[in-house]
Amino acid sequence: MYLGLDLGTSGLKGVIVDDAQCLVAEATAPLQVSRPHTGWSEQNPQDWIDAAKAVLGVLRSKADFKRIAGIGLSGQMHGATLLDAADTVLRPSILWNDTRASSEAADLDADPRFREITGNIVFAGFTAPKLVWASRHEPETFYRVAKVLLPKDYLRLWLTGEHVAEMSDAAGTSWLDTGARNWSDALLDATEMTRAQMPRLVEGSEISGYLRASLSDELGLPRNLPIAGGGGDNAATAIGMGVVRAGDAFVSLGTSGVLFAACDSYAPAPQTAVHTFAHALAGCWHQMGVILAATDALNWFGRLAEQSASALAEALGPLQAPGKTCFLPYLGGERTPLNDTAIRGAFVGLEHATDKEAATRAVLEGVTFALRDCRDALAATGTEPGSLIASGGGARSAYWLEAIATALNTPVLVPQSGDFGAAFGAARLGLMAATGAGAELVGKPPMEREIHPNPALSAAFDEAFDHFKATQAAMRGLT
Repeated sequence: MYLGLDLGTSGLKGVIVDDAQCLVAEATAPLQVSRPHTGWSEQNPQDWIDAAKAVLGVLRSKADFKRIAGIGLSGQMHGATLLDAADTVLRPSILWNDTRASSEAADLDADPRFREITGNIVFAGFTAPKLVWASRHEPETFYRVAKVLLPKDYLRLWLTGEHVAEMSDAAGTSWLDTGARNWSDALLDATEMTRAQMPRLVEGSEISGYLRASLSDELGLPRNLPIAGGGGDNAATAIGMGVVRAGDAFVSLGTSGVLFAACDSYAPAPQTAVHTFAHALAGCWHQMGVILAATDALNWFGRLAEQSASALAEALGPLQAPGKTCFLPYLGGERTPLNDTAIRGAFVGLEHATDKEAATRAVLEGVTFALRDCRDALAATGTEPGSLIASGGGARSAYWLEAIATALNTPVLVPQSGDFGAAFGAARLGLMAATGAGAELVGKPPMEREIHPNPALSAAFDEAFDHFKATQAAMRGLT
C-alpha cells in the first residue's frame, strides 16, 4: 500500500491506496490560518506536524501500516518556512495568499532576469519576495536563515531529516530556472540568498529520502520507507487526475481556483500572468491560471448569510441567465490575469429584487468569470483545452459546473465518486518512487458524467462577462 499526505491551507489530508490504486483509508485534520495584520497569512509549522500525527493515528487504526511501501507528499505552494542552522523554525511560515511583500515582488519583477529565467511574473505570494521583505523588516531573522523550505518540504524534514524540494513546488519560488529545472544562482544572489540555503532538488517521482528510524518505530511504519519528491498541490492533483499529457486539463474549485493544463514542453508567457511551472514528472511542464478566491468567496458569503456554502449552492435550481448583480471575487487581490494585490471584491448592481439566491448566483458567476479570464490568458499562449476535469470541493455543485461549462464554452468532466485530488496524486507518486514506475500508471479516473455548455444561455453569459470586465476595470481605480 502507499500513503499520500496533502498539506493544505485549511487542513491536512492523508490517503492510503493499494497497488491497484484503490482507496483503502483516508483521514483529515483541520488547520487554522493566522492573520495578525492586514494582508498577512501565516501558519505555525508545528501545527503541520501535529496535524500529520493526528491523520496518521487515524489511518493506522484503519489500515495495516506494515504493508505501506512508499509515501508521497503534496502541499500548498509558495510558503516561506525559515530555519536556522539547527533546523529551528525562526518565525511563522508566510503563506501563498500573504500579500505583505507586494512592493518587494514589484522590485524583483522589474529585474528582467526573473521573468527570463523563471518564465513567470514575480507574484507577491511567491517565496523570494517574502525573503526580501524579511531582509527589510525582520533583518535579525533574515540573517539567521540557514534553509528555506516550502510547507510540504518541512513535513519531509520531519519524516526524513533531509532538506529536499521537488521541481513543481520549487517553480513557485522565483528562484528556479524552470526550463533547466535547477536553482538559479543569479536570482538567488539578487535576493541576497545562496544555493546553500536552498534544499536539494529531485523530481516528484524520485526518492527524496527515507523515513527516520525513530519515527518509523513511533508511527508503526516500516523502516527505510522511501519518501517520494511529491508535488505542489496543483501538480499533485494533476497526477491524481491523470492530467500529465499535452491537451489534458482540469479546473479546481478549492480555496483558490485553478485552470491547469499539462504541457510536453516549456513555453513560458509571463506577460499573460499565466504560471508556467515544472510538472511533478520529469520532462513535463504545466501552465496555470490562478485566482485567489474560489470556494473562499462562497464561504465568505456564507458567513455573511449565516448559512453554509454547500447549503447556499444546493438551494439553487437549474442554471439561470446571470442577473443584474455582478460580484468581483477579489477578496485578497488577484493573480491571473491581473497581478493586482490592491484590487478588492465588490457586489455591483444590487437592487430590491436581489435575494439570497440571486446573491449566491452572483458569487458563483463572479468566480466563473474570473476563471474565464484565466481561460483567455491560457488561450493567448496557444493553450486551449478541449475539456476540463472538475476537481475540488466546489465541484460538488452541479450549478457551478454548468455555469463554468457555459461561460468557458468547454465541456466539464465529473469523475465518479472518490477523491482523485492532491493526496491521491501524492500516493501515486509514492508508488512510483517505491516501484520505479512511470507515467504509464497515471490514468484518468472513471467519469460519472459530462456537463456540456448550455447553448440557450451562452449569449447571456457572454454579455454578463462583458459587464464583469467593465466592472473589474472600474474597480481597479477605486481600490
